Amino acid sequence: MQDPTALVIGGGPAGLMAAGMLAGPGRRVLIAEAMPSLGRKLLMAGKSGLNLTKDEPLEAFCAAYPEGGGGLSPMLADFGPEAVRAWADGLGAACFTGTSGRVFPAAMKASPLLRAWLAQLAEAGVDWRTRWRWTGWEGEAFRFETPEGPRLIRAEVTVLALGGASWPRLGSDAAWTEWLAARGVALAPFRAANVGHGARWSEHMAKHFGAAVKPVALSAGGRRVRGEFVVTARGVEGGGIYALGSELGRGATLSLDLLPDLAGAEVAARVARPRGRLSLANHLRRRLGLPPVKIALLRECAPEALAAPETTAAALKALPLPLTGPHPIAEAISSAGGVCREALDSGLMLHALPGVFCAGEMLDWDAPTGGYLLTACLATGRWAGRAAAARLAERTTG
Repeated sequence: MQDPTALVIGGGPAGLMAAGMLAGPGRRVLIAEAMPSLGRKLLMAGKSGLNLTKDEPLEAFCAAYPEGGGGLSPMLADFGPEAVRAWADGLGAACFTGTSGRVFPAAMKASPLLRAWLAQLAEAGVDWRTRWRWTGWEGEAFRFETPEGPRLIRAEVTVLALGGASWPRLGSDAAWTEWLAARGVALAPFRAANVGHGARWSEHMAKHFGAAVKPVALSAGGRRVRGEFVVTARGVEGGGIYALGSELGRGATLSLDLLPDLAGAEVAARVARPRGRLSLANHLRRRLGLPPVKIALLRECAPEALAAPETTAAALKALPLPLTGPHPIAEAISSAGGVCREALDSGLMLHALPGVFCAGEMLDWDAPTGGYLLTACLATGRWAGRAAAARLAERTTG
């Protein structure tokens, strides 16, 4: 096989987007993917409905990322929510916006969109090989283990889109960190993002495992979000927990406002009403509409607050929930950490490796669920692919 003009290592959303930007007349673009097929993580994410992006103004969209998106901002401005939706529409995957503002293909699943995307890439001349696992360099050539044996590939430009450290069974195992570190690339340690956190429950909580806690406002590290979460046998998980991942990962204490739609004074007034022969649980259910899982959390986390109406009301508005730490990174929806921003130029090319670009979750950024993660993967893949294509054009005209 002739060496490609452009090599993309990783066949997930970022890699596929980069390949599309690199395709052009006279260019041989090759995607090398370690897994048996392309887009496996995309397909897994779409099993419960492929959340492509969030229908909201760009400023609000960027603000949802920790530190307002940081270095992602220009890439999201270039390919943000509106552009993602238009791109999906162009692939024949007409989208709709759900009640939460999340955007989904009408078919909900990822497979129709992926099939159309791969057909578009093939028509543009992009080729791909599966079960090609990158194992580092041999001299200046990229070394792969393939079903046909070891292969060495040289290309004029390369985009690395190798994923982070979550979901190793789908290929994101972060094995690449060893090879980039050996070439002098600055890396930030990986940490779990969008992951559940442990809690040590008493046996009385067992009947509530699987129950959703909503509506609720969650606070940690000076940040407050509105969302929901699920009580599990091992702790808590869900969008509200994921949104505070950065703060919780740094050890911040989690506090719950179990009645976010009621002011503290109103909660206190309702709790203080005479309850007669009603049990405390029935009193709280009648006066405040508290479901069993919220009452259980109150008893579990602040039993001493049940002694008086004023302390009960205060606990309902600021209930501390002790956590034991995040679940293992292999169980996370995504990861933060990876290639540091200072290791890259404005086009996401590595300073230490001219002609080698990085995109997707292997970059050190974090994102909440709700379409933000996938949009940033697409945006960084597009950005890196376009910069790599510009480098090729410069070398051709130069």
